[in-house]
Amino acid sequence: MKIVQIILIAIIAISGCTHGQTAIQANNTKNSMAATNGFTYLALGDSYTIGESVPQEQSFPYQLTGLLATDSVQAIVPDIIAVTGWTTDNLINAIAATGIDAKTYDVVTLLIGVNDQYQGLSQTNYRTKFAQVLTTAISAAKGDASRVFVLSIPDWGVTPYANGQDAIIGPQIDQFNSINKEESKKVGVHYLDITPISRQAKTDPSLIAGDGLHPSAKMYGLWVAQLEPMVKARLTK
Repeated sequence: MKIVQIILIAIIAISGCTHGQTAIQANNTKNSMAATNGFTYLALGDSYTIGESVPQEQSFPYQLTGLLATDSVQAIVPDIIAVTGWTTDNLINAIAATGIDAKTYDVVTLLIGVNDQYQGLSQTNYRTKFAQVLTTAISAAKGDASRVFVLSIPDWGVTPYANGQDAIIGPQIDQFNSINKEESKKVGVHYLDITPISRQAKTDPSLIAGDGLHPSAKMYGLWVAQLEPMVKARLTK
């Protein structure tokens, strides 16, 4: 099997979903880009996609491929373009740097925007840039919008790190999600609202990782329980 590396560019000194950290964690894993019996998968995003503070295999892209495999839908190791702290602009720049436009995938997931909200970037900018990255995601999905799955932004306002600011953060997250949902519906991609699941963490601390901010493997599993049937239906139709 031919192995091709995607080497992600580490972007330095970005504040964002690390909330105080200055180092950026890049996913430099060597990922297979070809398979004889398996679908190809590209995951685009930020810390929620790489699974900050949980082992890689417990991140939602890896839980997704694992659950699909139990349903006899085999996948290769996912290609991931995601770094903790990335805004939508950062993701766009990184995609361009990888040369991903020369490749196509059977499935693409996209979850981006929490750092736009956290850094106080404008919602107008987010709408423009989200629409741009969504167009790129569709292109990577063989030009087929039905192969793209957008996940809403989780509400970190209910986490211990937010220190009781959920009444401020939650409505802002809702505003950003209204944008990504509108743009997703315009182009006909799948949209999964996982924000209500994230808000369960207000009363269920087991849904939060040890850093007091990011989702635990359990929460990712709840996302995947809803995402997996959607992806399976598309791949097996």
